[in-house]
Amino acid sequence: MKKLIALLAVAGILTFGISNTLLAQEEGQAQAQATEQVIDNAQTNPLAAPKTDATFHEVLKKQFIDGGWEFMTIILFILVLGLAVSIERIIYLSLSTTNTKKLLAQLEETLNKQGVEKAKDLCRDTRGPVASIFYQGLMRYDEGLEEVEKSIVSYGSVMTGNLESGASWISLFIALGPMLGFMGTVIGMIAAFDAIAAAGDISPTVVAGGMKVALLTTVFGLIVAVILQICYNFILNKIEGIVNDMEDSSITFMDILHNYSKKH
Repeated sequence: MKKLIALLAVAGILTFGISNTLLAQEEGQAQAQATEQVIDNAQTNPLAAPKTDATFHEVLKKQFIDGGWEFMTIILFILVLGLAVSIERIIYLSLSTTNTKKLLAQLEETLNKQGVEKAKDLCRDTRGPVASIFYQGLMRYDEGLEEVEKSIVSYGSVMTGNLESGASWISLFIALGPMLGFMGTVIGMIAAFDAIAAAGDISPTVVAGGMKVALLTTVFGLIVAVILQICYNFILNKIEGIVNDMEDSSITFMDILHNYSKKH
């Protein structure tokens, strides 16, 4: 819960900070354009230097504002929040990755030379869900191999749930991005028809504003979904790899314990 609150706070600060910056830049840009217009009207020199092309950042900012900053801020908030959860999950999964072959070799050597207690210490001091599962199994070693196997299966389910935690939020944000974009499309179309009704005329100039809002919100919503979908698939791939490692290494772990119990 604390982690979720922290993510919401960070996402909120980033989103509203960006929105305020965009609004300030919009006002500054409007003033600059007004000044340029006055200068251009006053100039009669045909050799005046041409205006430089707008940068990608300026174009993106302009499209964001033209799409209706109030509505686009919500889509931006979804993107920031989704990226925050994705980054947290990627870091967690990266830290959960263990070199299982090396761990199993060390565990087998420790068991044969120093016994179960030292093997427990090895697993406890090793990071990752695989080592945690081995530790839980060694805790039940005195109760028999059947109990060890049950403990591994039960605790493996718990660790899998921990790995998948947060993935449902990312899938929610992936769905919300296009939904909000399509909602903006509907709102833009309503604005366009209101403009037609007020003007009493159907002309490109009358409907252009509403249509632009409709298209821009849809585009930005789809961009959000694409970015988060890539992150989501990467996270699922990491989870699948760790779970496969857990299952494969658990079988080898049981074989090691079985061989050890025969010797002792």
